[in-house]
Amino acid sequence: MKILIDTHTLIWMDSDPRQLSPTAVACFNDPANEIWLSVVSVWEMVIKSALGKLTLSGDIHQVVQDIQAQNPLLLLDIRYPHALAVRGLPLIHKDPFDRLLVAQALVEGATILTRDKNIQQYPVPTLW
Repeated sequence: MKILIDTHTLIWMDSDPRQLSPTAVACFNDPANEIWLSVVSVWEMVIKSALGKLTLSGDIHQVVQDIQAQNPLLLLDIRYPHALAVRGLPLIHKDPFDRLLVAQALVEGATILTRDKNIQQYPVPTLW
């Protein structure tokens, strides 16, 4: 299964893995899964860190590298079809980062690993 992790999932992997659901942990432990981290999430964390709204265990680049060393985490770039797919989404979620994650999941045929109830209202598969 192709799984796109939501930003909060990565943050909890770094700062408080106890916040991860048993399903999330099982997703990471299943070698059949492709686990994807969108650069959208990296962008969001960089902005929130700069605004003082997010504290990670270290520099975002190092955090991602450390998590990649422990988990099969692939990076998903933002592409033109992802940006275009946002225009077809209903305005359930006002967060532009989350809307782009939903669009990426739809384009890539991925399931989003998220606890976010707003994302779960979109016509995209989710797990938590």
